[in-house]
Amino acid sequence: MSVLAVVAAHLVLALCLPALARYHRRLAFGAGAALLAATLVWAMTQASAALSGGVTDRVEWAPELGLTLSLRMDALAIAMIVLVSGVGALIMIYAAWYFGPRSTDAARSAALLVAFAGMMLGLVLADDLLTLYVFWELTSLTSFLLVGQGGQYRENRRAAVQALVVTVFGGLAMLLGIVLLGQLAGTYSIPEITAAATSGTLAPDSPVALSVSLVLILLGALTKSAQLPFHPWLPYAMAAPTPISAYLHAASMVKAGVVLVARLGPAFSVHPVWWAPVMVLGLATMVLGGWRAMRQTDLKRLLAFGTVSQLGFLMVLFGSGSRVAGLAGIAMLLAHGLFKAPLFMVVGAIDKACGTRDLRELCGLGRRRRGLAVIAALAGLSMAGLPPMLGFVGKEAAFEAFVLEGGVRGWIAAIGLVAGSLLTVAYTARFLWGAFSTKGLHPTGGDPVPLGLSGPAWLCALTGIAAGFAAPLVQQLAASYAASLPPLGDAYAARYELALWHTPGLPLLFTGVALAGGLLLHRYGQTLTGHLSVPHVSAQRGYEAVVTGLERAAITVTGRLQIGSLPVYLGCILATLIALPGPVLAVTGTFPTDQAPYHSIMQVPVGLMVIVAAIALCLAHRRFTAVLLVGAVGYGIGGLFVIDGAPDLALAQFLVETLTLVAFVFVLRRLPAHFDEPDSERRVRAPKAAVAAVGGVLVAGMAVVLSGARTLPPATTGPFIAGAPEAGATNLISAILVDFRALDTVGEITVLLICAAGTASLVLATRYDKRKGGTVVRSGSGSPKHEQEVLG
Repeated sequence: MSVLAVVAAHLVLALCLPALARYHRRLAFGAGAALLAATLVWAMTQASAALSGGVTDRVEWAPELGLTLSLRMDALAIAMIVLVSGVGALIMIYAAWYFGPRSTDAARSAALLVAFAGMMLGLVLADDLLTLYVFWELTSLTSFLLVGQGGQYRENRRAAVQALVVTVFGGLAMLLGIVLLGQLAGTYSIPEITAAATSGTLAPDSPVALSVSLVLILLGALTKSAQLPFHPWLPYAMAAPTPISAYLHAASMVKAGVVLVARLGPAFSVHPVWWAPVMVLGLATMVLGGWRAMRQTDLKRLLAFGTVSQLGFLMVLFGSGSRVAGLAGIAMLLAHGLFKAPLFMVVGAIDKACGTRDLRELCGLGRRRRGLAVIAALAGLSMAGLPPMLGFVGKEAAFEAFVLEGGVRGWIAAIGLVAGSLLTVAYTARFLWGAFSTKGLHPTGGDPVPLGLSGPAWLCALTGIAAGFAAPLVQQLAASYAASLPPLGDAYAARYELALWHTPGLPLLFTGVALAGGLLLHRYGQTLTGHLSVPHVSAQRGYEAVVTGLERAAITVTGRLQIGSLPVYLGCILATLIALPGPVLAVTGTFPTDQAPYHSIMQVPVGLMVIVAAIALCLAHRRFTAVLLVGAVGYGIGGLFVIDGAPDLALAQFLVETLTLVAFVFVLRRLPAHFDEPDSERRVRAPKAAVAAVGGVLVAGMAVVLSGARTLPPATTGPFIAGAPEAGATNLISAILVDFRALDTVGEITVLLICAAGTASLVLATRYDKRKGGTVVRSGSGSPKHEQEVLG
């Protein structure tokens, strides 16, 4: 089975699931889980080929434009498939029991979850930037639909819109960066761009343009992975049902930005414009997310801010660009999905059993639901980075990476990671204490938890333990990715491997400091925060202020421009034309040196007629006179078409002008004969005249400049007809009209027929049936004002 077929299978099944869900809800989720599990099995069978050179699939989309649908499965893709497909299959099983029989969103959620899995697979398998961008935006769209659910609740709608606005804003910025980078590299293929960047042949003469493209691409990654200051959308997205939160915001979607940084890290990690913002914002996000998690009372929001913190951790690892950091990044990527997904599932089970997620209301649940407590403890140990969990393996490697790197950057990163890890231990302890401890006199009632809700969480948590003991297998996966990254250290950095135990050193000391400090912070955190005054700057309020400001600006601009005045509309269009392409034309435009004043002497009198008619039109005071002069301009342009050898255009121009003239004449019969302009209108004619004059000169100059920009010789009739005898034409124009623009020509004929029918209807509407009385109309055609009876 090809890589593309696997992605397509998800989309096909997603189309079928709504009908299947109407027949049996759990069967629909089961079918989705089966496909995701089969995808994981297929990926594991291809693992050896993927780790050695990659499994590729390529479809030429538009080869003339260099557009291809290119997919490749490598080590990074396999790590993400474990989360997208493996953890996703367990979450689908969990969702089958989570959504009740009366849920109206179950069928919709099942289909969207499978579709999202397919989009996410396409994103992590993408081998060129344009393919990645297509799947990138599709994941944003499906996430919007999943978070918003059916749109019945205001909180869901608001959260979905915020997530969509922030991620799509970053995606559009990323698209600009992708296009710019593709133009600089001459390709959108990620391996080719990486090869050019590592060899130093990528845009050596355009460092500024390269830096701009990288910043724009990073903007997309930072927004998608909820990095400071774009992080508020992720906690608000917790309004979605728990299975969706577990899948999108623990296992898959929020890691899209991390994957992008990991994909391009081997190419650009040496550029300060790449690693500096990633590491600074990543460390700040890790610390801020951990601090905010400690202050939450809703278990789900606590985990959400914990996810923000862990995403900052992953950004630091993949953004640093060293071999050991790459190993740690793959380990933590897997560990995060394996501990955060079961924690979300435990929260969903608690919510179902107790009817609340507020840790202030939960009491004594650990004694009555020991299974949930054990699951949460196992996952929490991995999140806190304690042995023998995979989280411990990854965090030890992360500390080792920056200790080995040394220098100012290495030690700042190491200290930042210790601070973030200390907060991680603190909010992990807060989660376990808040969910399962006995804090009051009235224990929280808890209904029995069905196996469908606890079983998937058990599998995830136990896999986290098994992966810790199976660190050599994770090492094989991570080493394939990290092989292209420099060691950034001594010889030990080049041979370092992931393992459950290394010799005691600074990394183990950092783990001990984080553990002890985190437990103390949890124990005395309330007292500390009560005496510690921290300035509170809300990114959420900043987002709301920006959105509100844009709405007010839109209302103001619309109120000023959309006033029902055609001259104002035309003036805005011309002003935009002057402001945007005008300066570019003035700076970069080249006037052709062989430009002749005219190509035929007959163009001179016809052109003068058009100019005179246009000037007279500006001075006309009577409506009928203005209409005749407009017709004269149109007929003159048609005459120029005849002179230039385009009789088809001339015929269309004459027909349109004739129909327009007739239609205007009948309309003007209902209007006053003269233009009625107040004095205020006449006073503002000078700005209008200036805009019109500059716009006309700009359009004329643009036409001349563009006409001289031809790089190929013009096509001639003789060679074309000789080379295409099957066209059956005697000239190039007739061949184009009949063979290549047949539908367009039919459309033009249809438009003319519609205009003729409208004109006829207008004529008939003014006719009067004499048997029903007389109709009095006022002439506005320029004749003396009098009343006349229109007889049928």
